Amino acid sequence: MKWQGKKVLVTGAGGFVGSHLVERLVREGASTRAMVRYTSHARRGWLEESPAKDAVEVVYGDLTDRDSVKKAVSGQDVVFHLAALVSIPYSYQTPHSYVRTNIEGTLNVLLAARETDLECLVHTSTSEVYGTAKYVPIDESHPLQGQSPYSTSKIAADKLVEAFHLSFGVRCVTVRPFNTYGPRQSARAVIPTIITQALSGTDIKLGSLSPVRDFTYVEDTVDGFARAAASPAALGTVINLGTGREIDIGSLATLICSIAGSRSNILVDPERLRPTGSEVERLCADNRRAHAILGWTPAWSLERGLTASVEWMRSNLSKYRPHEYSV
Repeated sequence: MKWQGKKVLVTGAGGFVGSHLVERLVREGASTRAMVRYTSHARRGWLEESPAKDAVEVVYGDLTDRDSVKKAVSGQDVVFHLAALVSIPYSYQTPHSYVRTNIEGTLNVLLAARETDLECLVHTSTSEVYGTAKYVPIDESHPLQGQSPYSTSKIAADKLVEAFHLSFGVRCVTVRPFNTYGPRQSARAVIPTIITQALSGTDIKLGSLSPVRDFTYVEDTVDGFARAAASPAALGTVINLGTGREIDIGSLATLICSIAGSRSNILVDPERLRPTGSEVERLCADNRRAHAILGWTPAWSLERGLTASVEWMRSNLSKYRPHEYSV
């Protein structure tokens, strides 16, 4: 897709992945509208510090409010729907808020999309919807299993997107990233948790060290989003965005310590353990569909991506609280 002059909305634009996507769209000439959650401070998240901040139309609203979503979607050519509640531990505490934001909020986006002649709605899923792998690599036909309130809310949102495509002809594609990481990611995720503790010289306190994950650098994830919106063949499909390389959390922590030059001890903190039945033990992507339909291949190795993440967090450590467990 030639983005020059395209009218594009990004929900969740002030977040980790959303801010990187906004910058990509601005660089490529899109007329970019950023929907960020209204607060009394009128903060724009990571867009506050973005070099693209003055080139973006910011609209404030709430995903759970149908009117503000309809206003944000109106007149757009493409919508990237990234806004969501994403923390798994917090979803144990407040499951109803995940239903409202992730399910009802997605419904509001779909209702607005149905009333707008969109070229494409790109909906963000998560590899967590697969639950512990029944086979690897995980393709898009793998069964879905809700092992947390968060993942269950995302399964429901994915199915709403499928229903609106089949029932009402909404032109949409669901992209399913596998554990995106990189600069600006919050400490509720495991890689920033490890890096910030390692850079602080403290013991690295984690949950279980045995789960296996497939980590994808944010620039690769953003490239997959852009390609999904540009591909007519992607409409109506679900597409994994993952590297196909897996690593357990204990080995990941050891690798990060090596890159960061840290001698921190790696410890299991019982407070950070998920309920036994909720822990997803293994995720590893089959990305053949992304390659076949989108021409997408991850460009960043894990070592290169972790090095970039360590250097960014080293320069921005004051934005984190390494001594606290971020839920």
